Amino acid sequence: MGHDPTFVHLTDLHFGEPDDPHLHSDTDATMAQIIDQVQRIDPKPDFVIASGDLANSGDAPSYRKLAAALAALDMPILFALGNHDTREGFYEGMLGHETGSSAPYDHDQVIAGVHIIVLDSSVPGAISGALDPAQFDWLEARLADHADLPKLIVIHHPPMLGDTPDEDFWRGIRFEDSQRLAETLRGHDIRGILSGHIHHDRFSVWHGIPVIVGMGQHAATDILATDRLRMVRGASFGIGRIRRSGLTMALVPLPSDRAELNVYPLAMLRERAAEIEAAAQARNASTAAE
Repeated sequence: MGHDPTFVHLTDLHFGEPDDPHLHSDTDATMAQIIDQVQRIDPKPDFVIASGDLANSGDAPSYRKLAAALAALDMPILFALGNHDTREGFYEGMLGHETGSSAPYDHDQVIAGVHIIVLDSSVPGAISGALDPAQFDWLEARLADHADLPKLIVIHHPPMLGDTPDEDFWRGIRFEDSQRLAETLRGHDIRGILSGHIHHDRFSVWHGIPVIVGMGQHAATDILATDRLRMVRGASFGIGRIRRSGLTMALVPLPSDRAELNVYPLAMLRERAAEIEAAAQARNASTAAE
């Protein structure tokens, strides 16, 4: 690499209409502030990563509006899909496909000497994430490409960090998929995994790999409220730099009064997530049998 590549990490943008009763914050205004700040970064970053929940309702007009807003950045942007996204809406609204597709949006690109691999962890109708066997096959093939380059993995749902399943499984990709992902990535030059979904900044070292989770541009989780999911006003974005020695992330928080936006009982979330997951698995099994 001729220079240390730099990038911006966005996540959980939740673009939508201001009158959406499920939005709870002005994501248009937040994104405008962040775009203004990103344009001030000197030297200009090499690329932007937007790691999922790009739209709040997954409708094509929201993706078109987001694409128009992000065009001001004038740099390559790599998108991942999250649980609020829909593949059909994204393919139509962001990529301009005439007919929507239900295929996972997995893709990779080399920019500034970095091989970026983006995985689609969204499961239609589910809150939690997953990777199917075909995606693991695709990932193994991509990891063999550009073996001399450092790699970044982008996936909306972060891997589950523990050695046993977590009752709050909806916070990441399925436990078994997390275990398989760790095994698949072992031995490769993975400088970091970039994720979102949980709405708070969190850095972990997972099987020797930095896992960077961003708060995002929608709302913040109050991590001190452990008996409920308490959402407050807050947003940040990350600036990453890849040196020969590894990955550095710097966070740029937006000023916030941390006003409460919404509260969800954890028991309700766990029950709802389990019901949605069971229904999604039943649909997938039915589709596979056809």
